Amino acid sequence: MKQFIFSILLIYSFTSFSQSIKVPIDTLITTKNQVVIKGQTITYEAQTGTQPVWNDNGDVIASLFYTYYKRTNAQNNESRPLIFSFNGGPGSASVWMHIAYTGPKILNIDEEGYPVQPYGIKDNPHSILDVADIVFINPVNTGYSRMVADKDGKMPDKATFFGINADIAYLSKWMNTFVSRNNRWKSPKYIIGESYGGTRVMGLAHRLQNSQWMYLNGVIMVSPADYKVLRVGGPVATALNLPYYTATAWYHNMLPAELQQKDLLEILPESEKYTVNTLIPALTKGGFISESERNNVADKMAYYSGISKKAILQHNLSVPTNFFWKDLLREKTGQTIGRLDSRYLGFDKMEAGTRPDYNAELTSWLHSFTPAINYYLREHLNFKTDMPYNMFGPVHPWDNDHDNVREQLREAMAQNPYLKVLIQSGYYDGATTYFNAKYTMWQIDPSGKMKDRFTFKGYRSGHMMYLRNEDLKTANEDIRVFINNSLSNGKSAKY
Repeated sequence: MKQFIFSILLIYSFTSFSQSIKVPIDTLITTKNQVVIKGQTITYEAQTGTQPVWNDNGDVIASLFYTYYKRTNAQNNESRPLIFSFNGGPGSASVWMHIAYTGPKILNIDEEGYPVQPYGIKDNPHSILDVADIVFINPVNTGYSRMVADKDGKMPDKATFFGINADIAYLSKWMNTFVSRNNRWKSPKYIIGESYGGTRVMGLAHRLQNSQWMYLNGVIMVSPADYKVLRVGGPVATALNLPYYTATAWYHNMLPAELQQKDLLEILPESEKYTVNTLIPALTKGGFISESERNNVADKMAYYSGISKKAILQHNLSVPTNFFWKDLLREKTGQTIGRLDSRYLGFDKMEAGTRPDYNAELTSWLHSFTPAINYYLREHLNFKTDMPYNMFGPVHPWDNDHDNVREQLREAMAQNPYLKVLIQSGYYDGATTYFNAKYTMWQIDPSGKMKDRFTFKGYRSGHMMYLRNEDLKTANEDIRVFINNSLSNGKSAKY
């Protein structure tokens, strides 16, 4: 009998642990907590779960994982702002801003953003939860979000999700459902997107307004990626890197003494002016630039970048960012610098070469973010599943055709007098540079009639400026001010 019972238990255990992992299509877990923000105790609910994506026939084709923080001791919930938060990639989970920027919990990291053990989270005394509720959304194949097979086991077409316009289309429908389910139609609404999320929210502003009839008060772009520049290349794209080179070289003490002794914000306007007025026109001449002008430009680029004139001439005045990350400290320490945050340092197998072996900053971030988000979701928010949490998910091939998000944002702003835009960038971000973000802002509205509705803020850190504690505080406060300045306060939406 004992042997029989043991055999039954053994069979049961194998059966239990060999089941297929199922995607939770529509589920919700609620926890309650509190956090002190700016000296005030904020009580809140954290709702974490999944909500379906439907096709035009009403069939479930995907399930998106999200976390919704709702303050419970606010005086007026009906007029309380609601912010939808996205990260980028494309293919990145909404983890970075969730547990390091605007949410009520942040990583255990040091003052400059480097990982420390034990891994985990702590209260965020700078969170914007005091002034707005926040929804962190994970697009398909990121976080715990997944596609869902039909009754015959067939997966939906990837093109439904993986492309600039497809991404915007299905996410706007999902957001409509969320707002209806949670009775938030009366709330002032905002969308924030980091990196590729900047492209996403520019398009979403228009799609929400014109397809879901949901009008926004604000769009916030954090280190936005503008693929009208990044994928196109050419003289403008190349020249726009120079002010970033100046900032990074200043940080690493690689500029000439007369620049190095000045503050960063004193020298950047000088580099920006040179870029716009001299470098862009020079690069447009290509191989037909005169030798005297070529040498003058190379001299000035070396002055503002910390790279040798010889290397600049060898690159025909067009120095790639990969080379800059590899070369800036080559003769000084032999170290490479980070792509997304050039304050971070790395070591390659060889000092020779044209690009770093790895991204020093990203490995550092994954070091701290991955264990923290898995621990937090399971142990604090009580969302437990055997599915892996995709920090970066499989979303390729990604359809980049018909990228018209700049014009879409312009049109949304023209149609909606309430809509304002905040752009936040780190000076040491070498992937989506701060000056590229400024250029994007200048190009959205060529008429200049809406330029007073744009705000740009720069920080002394990189792509995720909020990892540096000083910038975490300042950047959150900048969002608070932006929200306050973009509320209607009883004024009609008219010109």
